[in-house]
Amino acid sequence: MNDTPYIRVENLKKYFPTKRGMLHAVDDVSFSIQKGETLGLVGESGCGKSTLGRCLIRLLESTAGGVFLRDEKTGADIDVTKVSAHVMKDLRKKVQIVFQDPYSCLNPRLSVWELIAEPLIVNGVYSGRNAMRARIRELMSTVGLAERLENSYPHELDGGRRQRIGIARSLALNPEFIVLDEPVSALDVCIQAQILNLLNELQREFHYTYVFISHNLSVVKHVSDRIAVMYLGRIVELSDYKELFVKPLHPYTQALLSAIPVAKLDVKKDRIILEGDVPSPIEPPECCRFAGRCRYRQETCLKTTPDLKEISDGHFVACHFTNDLKPTV
Repeated sequence: MNDTPYIRVENLKKYFPTKRGMLHAVDDVSFSIQKGETLGLVGESGCGKSTLGRCLIRLLESTAGGVFLRDEKTGADIDVTKVSAHVMKDLRKKVQIVFQDPYSCLNPRLSVWELIAEPLIVNGVYSGRNAMRARIRELMSTVGLAERLENSYPHELDGGRRQRIGIARSLALNPEFIVLDEPVSALDVCIQAQILNLLNELQREFHYTYVFISHNLSVVKHVSDRIAVMYLGRIVELSDYKELFVKPLHPYTQALLSAIPVAKLDVKKDRIILEGDVPSPIEPPECCRFAGRCRYRQETCLKTTPDLKEISDGHFVACHFTNDLKPTV
């Protein structure tokens, strides 16, 4: 694998102004992703996962920091957050997103054919109708949509088929990088498995690079090469998915993993119950944001913010006392 990352995020911040102050949705986040890799992004609701995903492809303007995308032709890094609108329009073909709710992101007045054709028409990819129809049918076949559905409307389809339309739209322009924002959370378990297997097959065939956002650790484990755990706008742990599940080091990660149910009657799992309240993301204090709920907290935790440090090869943790904590699974 090339050591040069395909995507490099440096000190990315996204703040929203409120009457009470600035809401720190994403606060000084840094990581990198290799070409063809899937980075899972997990955390509880409100931790900033979706905001981070939207900042990566500039659906939201970041407050500070940079998102550098490597140009495969020139080898140069392009800062997505600072390029002009004209350059960004071309970059849109390389970066796409699949949204959480397939129904809300599809125009109910357009048929399946028209929905998939829309990005092709907007970008002027095909001038002839026959060529466009062939491309649309190819995309429908790729994502597992029957040709007979091309004149159907979103309300006539189930959630799985609607999500397949969203995936087909994201693939229409042959992208390189796709943000998957909880793409299976609104689907039942059987359909979830179908969509996850489809995403894995597409990545193997076309070498896509994914950021997979979810609050479900079991789902993320199924699709990710590495996993980043977010808490209140910051990444608190980043590791290979195998090591994260076997050797979680941050107390918050340990609590998340302890909540995963085990489908065995004779196996008892020690559940870590977090006490205390989640601090406000509006003007948060300069200290460990998890300190108020951490069973290991000490005086230092209430005074300074821990940096995300590499504890072992590829395993990063933001905790003052990581080396003193025992892994819990």
